[in-house]
Amino acid sequence: MIEEPPLLTIRRDAPRPTPEQIAAFQGVPTSFVCDAMGGGGALSPAIQPIGFGRDIDCTAAGPAWCAENGAADLLATLAALQTITPGDILVAGADGHQTCAAAGDRVMGMLKNRGGAGFVTDGPLRDYAGIVKVGLPAWCTGLVPSSPFGKGPGTVGGTVAIGGRTVCTGDMIVADRDGVVVVPFARLDEVIARLEKVKAAEYALDAEVEKGFCSPLDLEAMLADGRAVEAG
Repeated sequence: MIEEPPLLTIRRDAPRPTPEQIAAFQGVPTSFVCDAMGGGGALSPAIQPIGFGRDIDCTAAGPAWCAENGAADLLATLAALQTITPGDILVAGADGHQTCAAAGDRVMGMLKNRGGAGFVTDGPLRDYAGIVKVGLPAWCTGLVPSSPFGKGPGTVGGTVAIGGRTVCTGDMIVADRDGVVVVPFARLDEVIARLEKVKAAEYALDAEVEKGFCSPLDLEAMLADGRAVEAG
């Protein structure tokens, strides 16, 4: 017979980014962060800013505080509300369940009251009008009116499998209207260093495009050295 698990497991041993590391990601587009990670880091595009960012400015960056729930459950999410550090982003796994909301406007309101910077889930949300009123940035798979229950089991402060990636508490979450990017804690300094190069390159190309630049490839050189050929 399988032993009954505890309703809640709360971990408090995860590493946490420094204030300087957190500050380095503020206001940085998710596309820049992905480029600094060699093109990786993004969660599945099924996880979108709620309402596609029409009514809420869905931009946020902060350490992940993870809540792992079972399908149609939110006990770990509720516990995460009471243990989150201001500035963190609550990453609430719902086991990918799509026919029941992972949370609603009251959870968003309580998360905002606790100082949370945003909410990310692999399930849908509910109470759209109320969430807009709260104004907390949120990313989810859509909307559905059905309610979750809170019976567990669940884990807070550990890891969550979400959007095709494993998110660990203490990883950096950077999210905007393009989606959600996860920077593993162990790679923070590396990615921050690369971000400066990405920013410089992006801003330089932006300036060239504004001046009329429209030839990103040297086609003549490619034809001359065989990397491109004329057909027909």
